[in-house]
Amino acid sequence: MESMRLSTLLIVMAILAFAWDANSVTAQGFGLPSGSGATAASSNGLPTTGAPTTAGAVTSGQTAVQSLGQSPVATTSVAGDATLPSGAGQKYRKYDLSPYTGHLKQVVRPEQAVVDWIIRETGSDAWFSPPFGFLNADHSTLSVYHTPEMHQVVGEVVEKFVAGDTEPQVLSVKVLNVGNPNWRNRAHLLMQHVGVDSPGVQAWLLSKENAAMVMNQLRQRTDTRIKHDLNLVLHNGQTQKLTSTLGKNYVRNIRQTPTGWPPYEPETGEIHVGYKVEISPLLSTDGKVIDCVIKAEIDQLDKLLPVDLELPLQNNQVHRAQIDVPQVVSWRLNERFRWPSDMILLLSCGVVASPDGKPASPMSFFNMDMLTGTTTGRADALMFIQFKGRASANLTHTGPSMQMASPQNPTSRGRY
Repeated sequence: MESMRLSTLLIVMAILAFAWDANSVTAQGFGLPSGSGATAASSNGLPTTGAPTTAGAVTSGQTAVQSLGQSPVATTSVAGDATLPSGAGQKYRKYDLSPYTGHLKQVVRPEQAVVDWIIRETGSDAWFSPPFGFLNADHSTLSVYHTPEMHQVVGEVVEKFVAGDTEPQVLSVKVLNVGNPNWRNRAHLLMQHVGVDSPGVQAWLLSKENAAMVMNQLRQRTDTRIKHDLNLVLHNGQTQKLTSTLGKNYVRNIRQTPTGWPPYEPETGEIHVGYKVEISPLLSTDGKVIDCVIKAEIDQLDKLLPVDLELPLQNNQVHRAQIDVPQVVSWRLNERFRWPSDMILLLSCGVVASPDGKPASPMSFFNMDMLTGTTTGRADALMFIQFKGRASANLTHTGPSMQMASPQNPTSRGRY
């Protein structure tokens, strides 16, 4: 009796399998070519049989998935996004950038400077947290969706670009190293102190006459080294980079040779020492106030610490070698300053790693620093920044010290 029931069950299963094979098979959530009998996704996510569609076409309400076997994790509403969130009174406005970008033919994506300065003014959180808003720019138009208060801030920044001076401007930058910070003794009364947030950084404002006196005092010192004296030619709001780096080689590892002889060989590494400075100035519409963002990176190889290694050989002997462990001193600055354009800004980074990138002198082991009042391998890094006006009015000063602004990488991040 049991055998008869089993035979009957097998016959029924065979019939069902034949019937299933005779019909076409459809699947949901796969990137299969659509054709006759294809299944379309309904608005509620459940499969429903619709009219035949052209192979590869995607109709309204359908989601195309490119990779086979991968189901969609989100659906895109076609008709439901006609309106944007406006609970905080957000408005959509467009700003014309062509009066500014139209003059910068040689600059890659000049509109990026407008976006950068807007985010510096508003902060990035305003665009990635409630209330909802967005910011987008092409070569001629800035599109903004946000609250009226945010539009007020954006409008003030855009006005500095489109209503300001579109001619190339000259910014004088002098970078100096002073071995001893006691230069402040004679210069203190000539400088007006400015508050700075970065630890160890000091800033002063000087009139042109007082700045000339301080510079003359520094030139008379034997421990002063002028590293850069440049007139940067750049457009309003754009960024200019100053770089002075040098590669230092050292033995970072000892490895076995593939040929077997000699048994070991040194593996060298390289450390780039020196400094990198980025300057981005933005003038007010009347040219009386300059807003400037300054980023600086200083890396110095303080010294190389030797480490002795004993490596085994096949004859039970020992191969002696030495590797180096670098002792690096780094310093960073990221500050924003605003001052009258007819005055000069002086920055002191404090006694930090010397931008020269020179390692410590052997004389430091005799504690000569106590006699000279200096620290070996350290220097008071100073930077004078002066706005000189239009480049056309300073053409007589062109020469080796005149440097044009180089286009920046439009895809770079971490700009703020």
